[in-house]
Amino acid sequence: MIERYETETMKKIWSEDNKYRTWLNVEIAVCKAWAKSGVIPAEDLDSIQNKADFDVDRIKKIEQEVHHDVIAFVTDVAERVGPSGRYIHLGMTSSDVLDTASSVRIKESLEVILVKLEKLKQDIYKAACNNRFLPCVGRTHGIHAEPSTFGLKLLNWYSQLDRDHTRISEALEQISYGKLSGAVGTYAHCPPSIEKEVCSELGLKAASVSTQILQRDRHAQVISSLALLASSIERSAVEVRHLQRTEVLEVLEPFGTGQKGSSAMPHKKNPIICERLTGMARLIRGYSLTSMENIALWHERDISHSSVERIIWPDSFHIIDYMLDKFASVVKGMMLIPENMQKNLDLTKGLVFSQRILLELVETFAFSREDAYSIVQRNAMKCWEGEGSFIDLLSKDPDINCLISYKELEKLFDYHYYYKYVDEIFERFNN
Repeated sequence: MIERYETETMKKIWSEDNKYRTWLNVEIAVCKAWAKSGVIPAEDLDSIQNKADFDVDRIKKIEQEVHHDVIAFVTDVAERVGPSGRYIHLGMTSSDVLDTASSVRIKESLEVILVKLEKLKQDIYKAACNNRFLPCVGRTHGIHAEPSTFGLKLLNWYSQLDRDHTRISEALEQISYGKLSGAVGTYAHCPPSIEKEVCSELGLKAASVSTQILQRDRHAQVISSLALLASSIERSAVEVRHLQRTEVLEVLEPFGTGQKGSSAMPHKKNPIICERLTGMARLIRGYSLTSMENIALWHERDISHSSVERIIWPDSFHIIDYMLDKFASVVKGMMLIPENMQKNLDLTKGLVFSQRILLELVETFAFSREDAYSIVQRNAMKCWEGEGSFIDLLSKDPDINCLISYKELEKLFDYHYYYKYVDEIFERFNN
């Protein structure tokens, strides 16, 4: 129910009705500030507050004639208010309404995202703690490297999402600004006191300086922070995709009763959720670049950014909202296969211990690193080529068996050696 409600919340924020409702809230807040300063008579303010409303169809009809959405909106509202409607939009330019209202909606959207992100973080952290000592192989370049734990893998996901939380919180701070400084930012027709009053009522701060618009680096920071979050989700999704491969089969994303993986092959369990998340991350990263291109406008303002923002703002928030929901379902429903993790850990017949043997030769027996590397590597290559297990090959090597007994070698082939600092790492993230 919560997931459904929050998704509906994002839809409501970016609905056409809420767009105009937020515009109206800005206009009424301005009228109230003018009335407080003695410009709008009390009876006219009462009329505005009691009668001000809008009709979407009427706005669209007016816009077809005037080709200007804010004029169409103001005209419709003023018609409903009557004579007092002459005070609607007093001293303002269109962007005073648009940008201030957009800041309100973006701020609300980021707050929804932060709540979902925090819940996702906690779900991952809990899973990390539950699996902190679940052995698995660590891979670099896609190749088995050294033993690790699945809990550490999840903790790393958590840590990255925590940085995303910080970045989005910073973006929220930067976008929580409005402006009512007029056509070129001089306040010629609307003093700074009105701006400060209105922004405070709307839960915003007044921009220290602006042109006809709020400068688009603020919005670019928002979309870029969402793109980074999408990329973090993608990183984890790609990991699940690899671990679900038939040859690996350590983790599977949720697969529902009655779900079908292929129209042709009934046996298939495809990581379709994680593949979908990968594609969506690519889309938001594209929007991030577009948002940066919106920063450099002509002089005090042009409208080359406007048509773009009508697409990338709602799209970005709907996509990241969906990505958070779907990845949360993956985290809560993914199936771990510990026996396959152990099987894969043992797959290379002990090669994952090569560095420990190397260091033992250097530290205990005073080999040069170059000589030790050569000894370990030649035996490792024989193991790769199927000539035996790594420990057996090492035990037969004349440069080693004269120094280390088989029993002493076995002690070096100990998975637990690699997990001795796991608790200490987790202590850095005490929640």
